[in-house]
Amino acid sequence: MTSPPARAPAFALRNPPGLYDPAPNGYSHLGVVAPGARLVFVAGQGGETRDGALVADFAAQVEQALANLETALADAGATLADVVKLTVLIVDHDHDRLAIFGERLARALAGAPAPTCTLIPVPRLALDGMLFEIEATAAVHA
Repeated sequence: MTSPPARAPAFALRNPPGLYDPAPNGYSHLGVVAPGARLVFVAGQGGETRDGALVADFAAQVEQALANLETALADAGATLADVVKLTVLIVDHDHDRLAIFGERLARALAGAPAPTCTLIPVPRLALDGMLFEIEATAAVHA
């Protein structure tokens, strides 16, 4: 079985001269969407399973939230490789949680360029026990 042909992204991710290299931190500084691209906005996804149950620990919530994000993107004909911008909310953010998120995101991206990203430490999210939430903006060819 052959792989489908690679499609060119509907955006460019860049790191302009004069800004530090964000690659070690797993993101890009700038995303420029091509004219005529269709934008896909995904609401914040948490660690809830399909039946609404919230998985218990932080790493499991990150994995479930990324799976939920992939499900939402697929419904719009997009993948994680089409994501231009992420916003991440982490309760009780620290370097350990950042490392968990960074490793899981890199694995989920599977070599695709790292999108732009803003991480916001927060004291609480919408549900009791919710520790992680991620929203995305993707760009696909119209």
